[in-house]
Amino acid sequence: MSLTQLNTEQLIEKCREQDQNAQLEIYNRYYKAMYNTALRIIKDTAESEDIMQEAFLTAFTKLSMLKDNNMFGAWLKKIVINSSLTASRKNDSYREVNLETVEYALTDVDGIAEEDLTSIKADTILSTLNQLKDSYSTALSLHLIEGYDYEEICQIMNISYSNCRTLVSRAKESLRKKLELV
Repeated sequence: MSLTQLNTEQLIEKCREQDQNAQLEIYNRYYKAMYNTALRIIKDTAESEDIMQEAFLTAFTKLSMLKDNNMFGAWLKKIVINSSLTASRKNDSYREVNLETVEYALTDVDGIAEEDLTSIKADTILSTLNQLKDSYSTALSLHLIEGYDYEEICQIMNISYSNCRTLVSRAKESLRKKLELV
């Protein structure tokens, strides 16, 4: 049976046995998604590729820490996100919104009306998302694209819950305003 016919859980077991062909197969299945995840946070193609490759090395060397083979994809994505955020902080491109400067204009800004989205292409939204402040694009990517809830984003970005909600709300509003100009 060839490796491409094995499911991910079977491949992970082979990876635990240091099977390099299984590692290559896992890499081929996940590298695009992991690269895109890193790119949304870092916004630099070369650095995103480095982070993605380092994440795979970390995952393969620390595979013994993975309790459930079914969770490999989520575990790998968490490694990529954490590595990307660390790199972003090192590059001083990560800026936290200070709670003292936040005005509490809490209106429902949950998103752009669905009928408005039909005329906007995904590429336009993604390119506009990349034009936002780094903290805004990171928060929105984690929330809207990666599907993390506020509590998970708080842990990932190391911010308070209220700061997270305000950050996501302001990021959505900023995205909405920029999309209106398109």
